[in-house]
Amino acid sequence: MALIPVAPGEVATIVTTLEMRTRPRPRPLPPSPPGAPLRLERWDRPAPDRYRALFRRVGSPWLWFSRLTMDDGALTAIVHDPQVEIFAAVDARGVEVGMLELDRRRRVGQPAAACELSYLGLVPELTGRGHGRWLMGHALALAWTPGTSRVWVHTCTLDHPSALGFYRASGFVATARTVETFPDPRVTGVLPPDAAPQIPMLA
Repeated sequence: MALIPVAPGEVATIVTTLEMRTRPRPRPLPPSPPGAPLRLERWDRPAPDRYRALFRRVGSPWLWFSRLTMDDGALTAIVHDPQVEIFAAVDARGVEVGMLELDRRRRVGQPAAACELSYLGLVPELTGRGHGRWLMGHALALAWTPGTSRVWVHTCTLDHPSALGFYRASGFVATARTVETFPDPRVTGVLPPDAAPQIPMLA
């Protein structure tokens, strides 16, 4: 057994790939929990700044940063692609408090009928209240269009501690693990220094 050093200013995480190969049996969509009901709103060709604002709000506690480092052209090419579907979870006040992104673009080594849950998350104050089951129910109903043969997702050890168990309980099966290192986005200035305080920042 060996310990692998991580350079100062970088972060390391274990990434788990999970998949479904069979569409779940039809069931009623879980209702949005009472007291703080949410609705899902489709975003058609969102402006880059609007997309980044929601991405940051949902993802900064877990060091999501990849879409924040893209210029407008690169980000627009993704979020305006007809094979990419973006949804915002909106509360009763009209505030966007979660996001769902489905990516059906063809990938090397992936079947043409695959759909990735590329981003699925809620603002931290909504976790643990049943909203995740509601969002996942909608995600799977939207992902499994006729002809889809595989739905897959990544999670990592930087995500919420319950994320991996949640995906498995939702019917996903883990198929691979990889180790990823990257410059800490708090060190590079992409995210503020106080983002994700549960993850030590070594600069």
